[in-house]
Amino acid sequence: MDNHKTGYVSIVGKPNVGKSTLMNALVGERLSIITSKAQTTRHRIMGIVNGVHDEVPFQLVYSDTPGIIKPQYQLHQSMMNFVRGSLEDADVILFVTDIFEQYDEDDVIDKLTRIQDTPVILLINKVDLATQEQVEEKIAHWRNRFATQTILPISALHKTGLEELFSLIIKAIPVHPPFFDKESLTDRPERFFAAEIVREKIFLNYKKEIPYSTEVVITSFKEEENIIRILAEIYVERSSQRAILLGHKGASIKKVGIESRQEMETFFGKQIHLETYIRVESDWRSKANKLREFGYIQE
Repeated sequence: MDNHKTGYVSIVGKPNVGKSTLMNALVGERLSIITSKAQTTRHRIMGIVNGVHDEVPFQLVYSDTPGIIKPQYQLHQSMMNFVRGSLEDADVILFVTDIFEQYDEDDVIDKLTRIQDTPVILLINKVDLATQEQVEEKIAHWRNRFATQTILPISALHKTGLEELFSLIIKAIPVHPPFFDKESLTDRPERFFAAEIVREKIFLNYKKEIPYSTEVVITSFKEEENIIRILAEIYVERSSQRAILLGHKGASIKKVGIESRQEMETFFGKQIHLETYIRVESDWRSKANKLREFGYIQE
């Protein structure tokens, strides 16, 4: 494959600027959690796109990463390690901001300025919610603030500007054989996405600290001809959180289970039998052994 192009494309930025929406739009599949709450993405999730452009075959490996924050727990530190690894691997970096950003991205810029010789494309997302004058003001701001050759206004939700973005990415990636099998869509196993679907429904159905104190582990994933039987354990940090998660007579967790099952049936294309159990593991976000067990610390 002398003329094959392959590259890692890392999507980085602050929480809630639309990185996951962009990832899903670029891959053409729903791989990342999307909610209105910040910090919903905890892992580095890869989406793989194969194709041919101007008669040249390519493989693009997109990485959705956690929003860059100042760590408060060991969990946050592990999340930032995923971001660091993504930047080190990158052939192209997509730095996502949005039209409402209040210019507090110093920690993102600090990380990016340490990366040498990797092209950075700065994306101003959610421009569908702004006037042309606001977009031009935001572009001018970033021209003065961040050293990059390319600033592109986009709407990940409406896929505005994504064709131009794709062309920029293809030009920037190197000639290289594919890293993954051409049939692969992601580097993550099916269990991972089952857990993410449950976690997303928790983010959508609960307020305050509950979503951030919760982790979902798939302890059994048995695929039969016409059905997948899934057992999910939901970890919280306190007994009071368990009570809130359950709701009155178990109504709240039942709703999460129904919504998760429906989403899984769409995602996996099969009937789903889902059971959920709630476990209390005090302060799991600060325990290295639990973070290792949950896949946040990799040796």
